[in-house]
Amino acid sequence: MPNGTRVVLSDPEILGGTPVFVGTRVPVKSLFDYLEAGDSLDEFLETFPSVTREQAVAALELARSMTEAHTLLLGEYQWIEPCLLRFLSC
Repeated sequence: MPNGTRVVLSDPEILGGTPVFVGTRVPVKSLFDYLEAGDSLDEFLETFPSVTREQAVAALELARSMTEAHTLLLGEYQWIEPCLLRFLSC
């Protein structure tokens, strides 16, 4: 997806603000639920045809980058209780 293109939208008018893929009502969490259950990306895309492959891949890349940033934060603050890390990562 082109840089700057939004992949995820959280709007109180759409599923009560649950993060969804832009232009759909498909929660992003559904992608992670499918993958966690052992389903493939193709299976997810077949089930949710309104989500494009590019959107799904971009969401995974976004999650990876957030995880990498969180890992860096953990490296710096290993002594901090995990429940406090969420406040530091904002």
